[in-house]
Amino acid sequence: MADEKDPITCHVLDTSVGKPAKGIRVKLEGGHAPLKTFESQTDDDGRIKTWLPYSSAHEAGDVPTYALEDVLSEVDDKSTWTLRFDTGSYFGEGNTFFPEVVVTFVVDKGQHYHVPLLLAPYSYSTYRGS
Repeated sequence: MADEKDPITCHVLDTSVGKPAKGIRVKLEGGHAPLKTFESQTDDDGRIKTWLPYSSAHEAGDVPTYALEDVLSEVDDKSTWTLRFDTGSYFGEGNTFFPEVVVTFVVDKGQHYHVPLLLAPYSYSTYRGS
């Protein structure tokens, strides 16, 4: 279903041009040890609504088959999650002071978290959205 969203979503707006930041690669990591890693890319509206399990090109073996909702359901109460935005690739090498923006936050079980990132080559801001 196209309208379904994962429990953690994000949105990136490029404030230097006043538009959504399309095509930024983002990694999401968290849960209980061993931590699970997911990845996605911002859509035309600068949003990520769903995540895929991350599979490194350097790892051998099966592709991970877990979902974000499954990982979050295993958490008893709270868990810490980290979003890593590849802003260096978005702006181009040498065109930003922040080649990566890292946002770490605490998730309470059963809640939805939307994390907007307001981004420019030399500044950024984030907050808990709705």
